[in-house]
Order: sequence, then structure tokens, then C-alpha cells
Amino acid sequence: MIRMLPLLLAAAACARPSLTGQLARATWIDLSYPFDSTTIYWPTAKPFALEVVSARRTPAGYYYAANNFAAAEHGGTHLDAPVHFAEGRHTTDQIPLTQLAGPAFVIDVRRQAEADRDYRITPADLEAWERAGTRIPEGAIVLFRTGWGNRWPDRARYLGTARTGPAAVPELHFPGIHPDAARWLVERKVHAVGIDTPSIDYGQSTTFDTHETLFAADIPAFENVAHLSAVPATGAFVIALPMLIRGGSGGPLRIVAVLPEGAAPE
Repeated sequence: MIRMLPLLLAAAACARPSLTGQLARATWIDLSYPFDSTTIYWPTAKPFALEVVSARRTPAGYYYAANNFAAAEHGGTHLDAPVHFAEGRHTTDQIPLTQLAGPAFVIDVRRQAEADRDYRITPADLEAWERAGTRIPEGAIVLFRTGWGNRWPDRARYLGTARTGPAAVPELHFPGIHPDAARWLVERKVHAVGIDTPSIDYGQSTTFDTHETLFAADIPAFENVAHLSAVPATGAFVIALPMLIRGGSGGPLRIVAVLPEGAAPE
């Protein structure tokens, strides 16, 4: 029997699906909006701009395309690094990769947000979600689905105003996360938080307490997350990789959800 053990272990290893095989058969869902002239930014932020350097066939006979781009760190689908609202906390390049990839837990609050455009997600929402299914564990990536993604890229409907500049900020209306819920998430030691609105704080916030609470605990945030309707409540694995800006307070984000073979989107 002892001599058979290595053979049995080898056979089990061969039968177990490899990581590459699992990824090859998985469904990949892009949770990012493209960056272009329609990308929504905070009313006071510099929008995305693309300058075409070349898009032509050269005298040597080959085609050559190249562009310059410029934008604020915080706009479109993007990362908020903890230093954004917490002095001395992680900058964009300091966030451990282990916090940017992990099991996703999608909390659906569309009903509440539809009834109140200034809705703030509460601990009661999180606890009700857990009672209906799964406990949110340490290391989770928690994504909030308010339904606001259906309004993209209509600035007036998504932000609450089509105006830009400082005068537009008091006119912002969209759902966010209540500071009490942020404290709840800190206690659970989640790795990251995301939402399908322009900010983890609701539009009418003037103190950004949710930002301060999460970021003081070095928990980064993903904002303007797209296509959460395609991600099940549990079972997906999220990978969220920002532009690696040294010393940055955030940056453009490419975020994807990976659904294992057999898992169906909602």
C-alpha cells in the first residue's frame, strides 16, 4: 500500500484540472468602460483626451498608428488608492496585488437605489444579503450593484447634472455607501470595494466619510465599475489592475470577472 501511494497521488494530480485549463474554459467578463470622449469624469476633473500623432501609411510603405493621451487619475472605470483620502496610506503602486484579485461578492441594491437616487448602502443591506445566502469572508472583493450602470454614458442621468466645474458639484445625485457600512466592511477585513456609480460616497456628500473610513484601513476602491449585471452574486473571481502610477492617488482601471466553467451570469 505504501508503494502504491505515490502512484495514487500522481493519478489524482493528473485528474485534477490545471489552472491553465480552468482559465481557458472560464468565461471572462469585462467590467471596464472604454476611455474616449464620452467617458464620465468628476465635474471638476480634466477629461480624457486623445491626440492622434499618426494614423497613416508612411513613405517607407508600412502603416503606423500612435497617439498621446491625457486625463485625470479619477474618471471612467478607475481605482481610488487609499492615499486619495488617507495620508500615509498606500499609493497606487504600493497596493499589494493580493488586494486587487480575489473572490467577488456582488450586493444588489437596485431596488433601494431606484427609490432614492441619494441612497446610501447600510450594514442592514449587507446583513440581509448574508442571511439570504453567503457570509462575506475576510479577503473578499465586495462589489455594489445599484443599477446606475444602465445610465452610462448619459452624464445628466448618471451624475445628476450635465454641468461641469465647481458649480456642478452640489448638483450631484447618485447612490453610495454609508460610512457605517464602510466600517462594517473594515471589520470584515475585505480586500477591496467597488461600485457602479461615480463614487463610493453618495453624490451629495461633502465630507467623504466612506472614503476616509475605507482608506484609513488601506482598502482600495473601484469606481464606475461596468456590467455588474453579468456577474453572479457569488462564484466569480475578480482581477482589477490599474495603471501602475508611482505615487499615484488612483488611475485608469481594467477590471475583469472570471466565471468558472459551468457558472452562469445572472
